[in-house]
Amino acid sequence: MAMGLRQPPPAAMKSPVDDTGSEHPGGGVDEIGPGAAAPEGARRRLVERFSEAPLPTGRGPFQVVVFRELATGAEHVAMVCGDVVGAAVPARVHSECLTSEVLGSLKCDCRAQLDRALDFIGGRGRGVLVYLRQEGRGIGLGNKIRAYALQARGHDTYEANRLLGFPDDLRHYDVAADILRQLGVTSVDLITNNPMKIAQLVEAGMPVRRRIALPSPANPHSVDYLRVKRERTGHLIELDAAPSKRRAG
Repeated sequence: MAMGLRQPPPAAMKSPVDDTGSEHPGGGVDEIGPGAAAPEGARRRLVERFSEAPLPTGRGPFQVVVFRELATGAEHVAMVCGDVVGAAVPARVHSECLTSEVLGSLKCDCRAQLDRALDFIGGRGRGVLVYLRQEGRGIGLGNKIRAYALQARGHDTYEANRLLGFPDDLRHYDVAADILRQLGVTSVDLITNNPMKIAQLVEAGMPVRRRIALPSPANPHSVDYLRVKRERTGHLIELDAAPSKRRAG
C-alpha cells in the first residue's frame, strides 16, 4: 500500500452523519441526507486499482491513483488528499474536458471548476477528486468538436448533440462510485452543481450527505452555455457576480 492511503476497513458501510459545516468553495451547502447504500455483496466491481504514487502539487501533497475499467480498459484518476477512509469526505467527480483544461477554451467553466475543487480539497487537507475520462458529456473529443462547429452556427450545446444523434448527456457515475468505495469512502460531501450526478451516485450506492455549491465564472463566450445548462437540465449554477460573494481559492 502506497504512503498516504489507508486500506478501507472490511466492515460494511457506515451510515452518513448529519453535519451543517459551512466551509465551501463559494456558493453554499445543501443538506441532502444519507441516501441508500447497496449491500456489500450486491456491488459489482467495475474498476481495478492499477497504479499509484505520491504527487507534489502547488496545493500540497496528493496521492494520484489510476483505476482501469474492467470492461473497457479505460483509465480514470483519483487525486487523493489526506486520509479519506470513512464518511463525509469532500469529493468532486469531474469529467474530462481537454478543450478547457488543456487548450484554454472559454466556451465552458470546466477548468475553473476543476481548479476550484482541487483548491478546496487541498485547503481542507482531506478529500478526493475523481477524474473520469468521458469527454464531451460522453460523446468523445472528435464528436465534441463537431458539436462545437454546430454551436458556431447558432445551436446550443444540447441541440448540437441531438443533431449529431446523441442524447443530451451520456455520462455515467457508477464507475466513480466504485472508485470511491475502493478508496474506503463511505459517504461524500459532493462538490457539484449537477443534481443528476448526485442522483446517479446515490443510485450506485455512494451516499451523498450534502451538496457543496461551486460558483462558475462567466465570460462572453460561456454565459449562454451556463444559462442553457441551468434552464434545460436543472444545473444549480451560481455565477461569480457580486464581489462580496466568497470565491474559491
